[in-house]
Amino acid sequence: MTIVAILGAGGVGRALAGRLLNAGAEVRFGVRDPAAAVGDLTGAVAGVPVLLPTAAVSGAQVVLLAVPATAAVEAARAAGDLTGKIVVDSTNPLRWDKGPVWAPPPEGSVAQALAAAFPGIPVIKGFNHFGLEIQGNPDLAHGPADALFAGDDADAKAAVMALATGMGFRARDAGPLRNAAVLENLAVLWIHLATAGGLGREFGFRIEGRAGFLGKENR
Repeated sequence: MTIVAILGAGGVGRALAGRLLNAGAEVRFGVRDPAAAVGDLTGAVAGVPVLLPTAAVSGAQVVLLAVPATAAVEAARAAGDLTGKIVVDSTNPLRWDKGPVWAPPPEGSVAQALAAAFPGIPVIKGFNHFGLEIQGNPDLAHGPADALFAGDDADAKAAVMALATGMGFRARDAGPLRNAAVLENLAVLWIHLATAGGLGREFGFRIEGRAGFLGKENR
């Protein structure tokens, strides 16, 4: 059983926790004030343990960041020793100017900032390019939403993609970690369409081929 520590117990963290539980994972929340966060957990995630970050991360194989982008590196540092763990970054660095505007750190993306801060720790970007509605339920009209993952560690990325498949997503390899910036911009597009574009939030991205197209995993 995969043990996943989710740093952050807001809407994104709770939505992903529900899918992880469906996939058979053991889930823990890591937050600064566990007592304050417990009251926000309802439904499927009501019984998920809420711990201090170091306790949540201890023994976990995967550490999923579901905090504000500007707090991602600090949150990971507060979690203690990450040796042997996979860090999954679901954050997006944005500001607002009549719509979402990408505001990356100097490293090029939040995931790359995490990789620079924690050399030797595999960092995977993913679960970031749709809202919590899709994070909580990836079913679309013609199949599951695509969940794209970028990272330089092939084994770590494969492990996260397998987890995502179990969560009900159609996992796709989005290339090396440098493409984390592309996924953050895909999130900008999703947020723009959902808000300023007027589409609402009940949609995700799904790659579809023409009839008879035999592209890899085109199903």
